[in-house]
Amino acid sequence: MSLTPAELLRQLIRFRTVNPPGDEKDCILFLKELVSKIPCEITILSNDNSRPNLICRLKGNNSKSPLLLYGHVDVVPVEGQSWKHDPFAGELINGYIWGRGALDMKGGIAMLVSAFLRIAENKIPLNGDLILVLLADEEAGGDFGAKFLVEKHPDIFKNVKYAIGEFGGFSFYIGKKKFYPIMLAEKQVCWLTLKVTGPGGHGSLPVKNGAMAKTGKILTTLNKKQLPVHITPIAKSMIQYIAKHLSFPKNILIRLLLFKPLTDFILKIFGNKGDIFKPILHNTINATIFKGGSKINVIPSEVEISLDGRILPGLTKEDFISELNGLISDEADKIEIVRYEPGPKTSTNDLFPMLSTILKEMDPNGIPIPLLMSGVTDGRHFAKLGIQTYGFLPMQLPDELHFTKLVHAADERIPADTLEFGTEGIYRAIVRYQGDI
Repeated sequence: MSLTPAELLRQLIRFRTVNPPGDEKDCILFLKELVSKIPCEITILSNDNSRPNLICRLKGNNSKSPLLLYGHVDVVPVEGQSWKHDPFAGELINGYIWGRGALDMKGGIAMLVSAFLRIAENKIPLNGDLILVLLADEEAGGDFGAKFLVEKHPDIFKNVKYAIGEFGGFSFYIGKKKFYPIMLAEKQVCWLTLKVTGPGGHGSLPVKNGAMAKTGKILTTLNKKQLPVHITPIAKSMIQYIAKHLSFPKNILIRLLLFKPLTDFILKIFGNKGDIFKPILHNTINATIFKGGSKINVIPSEVEISLDGRILPGLTKEDFISELNGLISDEADKIEIVRYEPGPKTSTNDLFPMLSTILKEMDPNGIPIPLLMSGVTDGRHFAKLGIQTYGFLPMQLPDELHFTKLVHAADERIPADTLEFGTEGIYRAIVRYQGDI
């Protein structure tokens, strides 16, 4: 392959695939040209010509189910963020590649594509087909990407049981211990709008308990309070794995997270260090868009708040709305679900031992653990076809670089050398899958 994974990422970042509107076409065509250099089946499918999806297939002998590799090339906007370096320049500075998508997930695309090309170039015999799918529109729900392919072209994924994609594999530290979470499950997306009403009128006249005041109370409540604690099987497994490798007293405190009457108290003790646990033990809700008023001298009689809700696996949207009503029912006049997509109903750990072994081989100091992801991925769409996604994009990150805090944030960046680390991890996973599972 002519491009290293780091060089490939730098080029990918320079395509402004900000969603909305997406504009993924040029990036997808660039990747198509790159993959066209090896003998494989290539297909482009879309329901919007400016937002295509690329499907590449290396044929196996059909003695094993195909393995799916997938990722998205769209990224979130940068408006309102203060960056130290141009987010679309793909600059290499002091060993880091800077830019929007470096972590989410053009860095992952660079790894997946590089591993796919390596398999072909090294002529690795395949028992099952290897399918690489590069997608549009993940950041806005997948209507033009994974959702479209699953609903309109499910035959592409016939007999596929397992997939490798985002979001796990990045290292993080608790004390001096380094953990590598492998995503086995994810939360469910539930986007809402709240309508808040109250007396309107002229801006010169005092109005109490109006729509603005009620909105302020709602936002304050959401800022100060959490929804109830839930202990799901995957969260329990994740916490037990972590506790097993910590010394006293951290191991005891971590295990106490699983005792519901003490969960929130222990999280307060942890402070910011408990941020990784909060969303896997609660349904979450965050206000993201606020609309109200049209003139400075007119008191609005209606305000609309958009909320990003994430529901734990095993719970329903009705459970979630009930919990939310318990917090804000006195202030909100109407709660409307804008988009709800249930996550995978079940998860398996069939490939977890293999992926764990690979990480331990590559980094003997690392501790692989199962991950319940606090967000959602395109995995929820593929799950409708019975495909289990394993979030496995290995990233060996320094302690001071916090993956979850840089995703969708200013100054997103990735160590250039970890792209080779991740590519090697994915390459080994493909080879092992073809021979061992």
